[in-house]
Amino acid sequence: MKYDFDTIINRRNTNSHKWDYQDTQLPMWLGDMDFKTAPEIIQELDKRVQHGIFGYALIPDDFFQAYINWWDRRHDFKMEKEELLFSIGVMPSIASIIRELTKENESILLQTPVYNYFFKVIQNNNRKVIENELIYDGINYSIDFKDLEEKLSDENTTMMILCNPHNPIGKIWNKEELERIAHLCKKYDVFLISDEIHCDLVNPGNYYTPVENTVNEKDHIITCLAPTKTFNIAGIQSSVVHINDKELYERIQSRLDFEYSSQVNVFTIVATITAFNECEEWVNQLNEYIYQNKLIVDEFLKKELPIVKLVPSEATYFLWLDCSEIKMPSKQLNEYINETAGLFMVPGVYFGENGDNFLRLNIACPKDTLLDGLNRLKKAINSLNK
Repeated sequence: MKYDFDTIINRRNTNSHKWDYQDTQLPMWLGDMDFKTAPEIIQELDKRVQHGIFGYALIPDDFFQAYINWWDRRHDFKMEKEELLFSIGVMPSIASIIRELTKENESILLQTPVYNYFFKVIQNNNRKVIENELIYDGINYSIDFKDLEEKLSDENTTMMILCNPHNPIGKIWNKEELERIAHLCKKYDVFLISDEIHCDLVNPGNYYTPVENTVNEKDHIITCLAPTKTFNIAGIQSSVVHINDKELYERIQSRLDFEYSSQVNVFTIVATITAFNECEEWVNQLNEYIYQNKLIVDEFLKKELPIVKLVPSEATYFLWLDCSEIKMPSKQLNEYINETAGLFMVPGVYFGENGDNFLRLNIACPKDTLLDGLNRLKKAINSLNK
């Protein structure tokens, strides 16, 4: 490989939200990677730092063009500059969109188990969560479309937040599934907000479908995009929302401006343009490395810890571990593993009650770190069984 993903970088005492805990802990929970970002990004940021002045910034056309070219080239998703709005992050965008397009006590639909901060952003804005629970057959997940339509048809349901690809289960929704979702939202006058932040983190040979590519009528759809997960630059805040409908675009633009979510910084501009224009091969090699990590986990669990089952993953750097045979609530199990072996993951119950038999593991790390984590998991589970 041209790029180095094996070197372990010491992230302790760097004000890392993920790492600055007890020195004995191995954090494999929060959604950032333990790899250095692409060297091309680091190099361009170094140049910008040497300039020495970091005042207020304007967003150049090149910034939006970088997004447009990337999604056209990699995902056959056609966008125009006039359809894109800058925002400091996907979650701030979703928070603003919720406040603009829904009213207090209205219901927002989630497909659970799903990213835990979706619950928080809905509840913190005094809206109600309504769940379309995904169907788990012991191996894979699928959508309960009968239940989905029933809940979208409720007049109090005014918005759906889609996770595409889906965190935490690592599922890539196919074109037919996305088309049905989009049509149902249109049929029942429900805004569809699609979080597609994980779209470039897919297994080699796999491809995600932008939900907007599945339907002609898009006036009820908003897509949230960002380079931050893919290039490990979450601390350099960058995202866009894509809105095809002009009236809806203007409403969200005003809301983002009003809530000061549209203020860009100089490092965001440099990092984003460089990422999309110069770092495609880095992403390809990253995806291959993460896929190899998935194979390591799969083999390890089958040979060393068969009581824990791996849910097949097509995308993201998270793995969804089925711990149902252990017969312990996920929060309690996660605490036990942490106390016993110093491994810190995320309890599945945080992603919805139907996730309570699971743990989420972040494998975006060097192989040596991954093996350390797996051996800690084995140690804790074996001691639990004793």
